[in-house]
Amino acid sequence: MRAPYASDPERSRGRLVPEEESSFRSCFQRDRDRIIHASAFRRLKHKTQVFVEHEGDNYRTRLTHSIEVAQVARTIAGALDLNQELTEAVALAHDLGHTPFGHTGEDALHALMAPYGGFDHNAQAIRIVTVLERHYAEFDGLNLTWETLEAIAKHNGPVLGDLPWALAECNRAIDLELHTHASAEAQVAALADDIAYNNHDLHDGLRAGLFTDEDIVALPIVGAAYAEVDAKYPGLDRNRRRHEALRRVFGVMVSDVIDTARANLAASGARSVEDIRLLGRPVICFSPPLWTDLKAIRAFLFRRMYRAPSVMKIRTEMAVVVEELFALFLSDPGLLPARWHPDLARAAKAEDGETAVARIVSDYIAGMTDRFALLEHARLLGGKHG
Repeated sequence: MRAPYASDPERSRGRLVPEEESSFRSCFQRDRDRIIHASAFRRLKHKTQVFVEHEGDNYRTRLTHSIEVAQVARTIAGALDLNQELTEAVALAHDLGHTPFGHTGEDALHALMAPYGGFDHNAQAIRIVTVLERHYAEFDGLNLTWETLEAIAKHNGPVLGDLPWALAECNRAIDLELHTHASAEAQVAALADDIAYNNHDLHDGLRAGLFTDEDIVALPIVGAAYAEVDAKYPGLDRNRRRHEALRRVFGVMVSDVIDTARANLAASGARSVEDIRLLGRPVICFSPPLWTDLKAIRAFLFRRMYRAPSVMKIRTEMAVVVEELFALFLSDPGLLPARWHPDLARAAKAEDGETAVARIVSDYIAGMTDRFALLEHARLLGGKHG
């Protein structure tokens, strides 16, 4: 039994291109399945989460991160009687727009694209599912429902002010009501993202030797989890001890979101998904005490992991790869694969042809995996990483 404020597939606002719906899958299930079968989703397996793809096989990638986010999101949505299929679809799609080399690649591409409208990975995810996936006979993109598009666009909250150009293009075709909050399902996906990376970045940082178990026991939540494990399993070997502690950290975060959201939803008086959108505040969030603890964990990860000298060295090298590929393709767009040439021909006829071409180059580079970007850089520019 779903809550009255859950998204109802029977009341979906539909798709931009009308389709006959399935007799055995809801519209949100079909959205989820199309995302899983998308080329951009498959490419996430070789895209950076924190560590570049060639640095090791055991670290999270964008794909494994997205799967972990989807698992957390389904759990929370189920506990709150929300629509699990929509929640899962958003969780699986939320990182589709990421570039190779994670935020390093995004920062580099945003700077390079500054004269042409910039680059934003959330907006790029919308561009992928509405324009760049080209497999279906009757439409470009995946022709997702309004609710899924809205959730991808607004899962982090309303999008106000100057819109990223890729999102503005979509919004002209499909008004996503960007000034409001998204559904509770979208908000769950956003919090599941926070839970997943806070947990697995601690795990990956330990595996990489950027800090030790002794370093993190001083952190809130984490120290109590280690103490509980030590009391229950004295003498446990290091890897099992670590896993048992971090799974408890994971559980604390999930339980806190569920308890806090239940209280928020009850206090909101919401009786429909529209009520959730118009509340003016998120209903899915951490409790204030836990949020304070998570800020301490994030500060630690920023200092000891995301800005660690070894990580920063790789970040600098990978930024150069993106910068040099962009400059090369912008100066000679004909180097792009043949399937991009029809787009380039249309861009050449556009009123602002230079911007149109730059955006195609951006689309191409943003879609690259870490591995492919390094190989292309080596092939075309003699880069050492190939």
